[in-house]
Amino acid sequence: MAYDAIKLELIEWLTKLEDVETIEYLKVVKGLKSSGHDWWVDLAEEQKQGIERGLQDIDMGRVTPHKEVIEKYGL
Repeated sequence: MAYDAIKLELIEWLTKLEDVETIEYLKVVKGLKSSGHDWWVDLAEEQKQGIERGLQDIDMGRVTPHKEVIEKYGL
């Protein structure tokens, strides 16, 4: 899907969005993106370690394909 189509899809979704929490989250994301702020520095050490463990799992091939998870849990 081209980026223009994705943007239009997001605009349509956003105009119908009524979840205040999600709207506030998107506002924060937009503000951080435009300020150039690195969100990594705001994470707790435990969160950073969890992300690092996940990246190591990927590097070591300890992953389960999305398709298998969908099939296993009937999603």
